[in-house]
Amino acid sequence: MDENEQPHATSDVTIHVRFAPDGTVSEISARPGSVAPQAWFNALSANFGTSFRALTGGRGIFVVAAEKISALQSQLSQPNQDGDAAS
Repeated sequence: MDENEQPHATSDVTIHVRFAPDGTVSEISARPGSVAPQAWFNALSANFGTSFRALTGGRGIFVVAAEKISALQSQLSQPNQDGDAAS
């Protein structure tokens, strides 16, 4: 291993997105059950937008470290002050 190379201590998660013809998110993986597909995509975009890769056929993927995805899932699954899931 070259001295400039960093060992990969974490594994990455690939989150698959499928878009409807109007551009809204119709399906997305790794989504917390209490979070709508579009809201999950918006949260991923806000936090990891540079990790998104557009694919053909109205699809795309996010490739993000597993622990970062877990932290965001936990954050969004927590009820807010009103008792609703955070959005």
